Amino acid sequence: MKDLQFKRHRRLRRTESMRALVRETHLRTDDLIYPIFVVEGRDIKNPVASMPGVHQVSLDHLTSEMEELVTRGIRSVIVFGVPGHKDDVGSEAYNEEGIVQRAIRQIKEEVPSLTVIADTCLCQYTDHGHCGIVRDGDIDNDESLTYITQTAVTQAQAGADIIAPSNMMDGFVAAIRRGLDEAGFSHIPVMSYAVKFASAFYGPFRDAAHSSPQFGDRRAYQMDPSNRLEALREAESDVEEGADFLIVKPALAYLDIMREVKDRYNLPVVAYNVSGEYSMIKAAAQNGWVNEKEIVLEKLTAMKRAGADLIITYFAKDAADWLKEDQS
Repeated sequence: MKDLQFKRHRRLRRTESMRALVRETHLRTDDLIYPIFVVEGRDIKNPVASMPGVHQVSLDHLTSEMEELVTRGIRSVIVFGVPGHKDDVGSEAYNEEGIVQRAIRQIKEEVPSLTVIADTCLCQYTDHGHCGIVRDGDIDNDESLTYITQTAVTQAQAGADIIAPSNMMDGFVAAIRRGLDEAGFSHIPVMSYAVKFASAFYGPFRDAAHSSPQFGDRRAYQMDPSNRLEALREAESDVEEGADFLIVKPALAYLDIMREVKDRYNLPVVAYNVSGEYSMIKAAAQNGWVNEKEIVLEKLTAMKRAGADLIITYFAKDAADWLKEDQS
């Protein structure tokens, strides 16, 4: 063996302190954005059956939810609404007294230190469950932009710090940017769902948000999972239209796309660790098949390594607790 030539990479792996010293990618609580589902009514804290640990909450439970996040060091939330009324144009989405608008006002009044991101879409608010306006069985792109922009403006008026449009209509960033600017909100950034694939990983979310399409599917406006170059074109359009953040959704099955988006565009990239990715791990952990803490932290770190600056994740509370444990 004395003449054998090789490099000794294991020197930097010998102890935990050594591994920490040379660690390249770091996951922090500040990186995490927690999704919350607000519903009409009082004294409601409905568990979402397909998403253990996730609840729909009414506004009277919202304060305690926010306090729970703050004590963990989580600084950002994204708000989804489940309205009491739905119609063909999703009017509750842009109602100044809609559930999301009221939730935003309450959070900013009670916990002003939190960054509040408003999901901006119509699917939870339309009786057909699509993300835009349906005309003759098709989604009317340009008419949809009008209602989506109205939604963004009312959310900004309510106090949202960031507008996050998720509808995948062509031109949605340009329309929202102009609408916000004309309404006096040129300082409010747009966190665009720039790359959003038509994914089987979304199933549990539709239980939480009550947003399943009542006919067809969303493949005419969400992206084909097979397409890489199309994803880059979508991101490029949103950058040109004025996006301030770029979301890649889902995260785990599209880490290659995330890496390319980060390498090409000098904007913060957000990974959306979606409901199906969450529920699979929860189910496996409940059956004792995986170590939940280790697999979640590994997965979230992989998203950071692939280029994500921020991560929207239902694991935010758990991850914050685990990261604190590891630091103590």
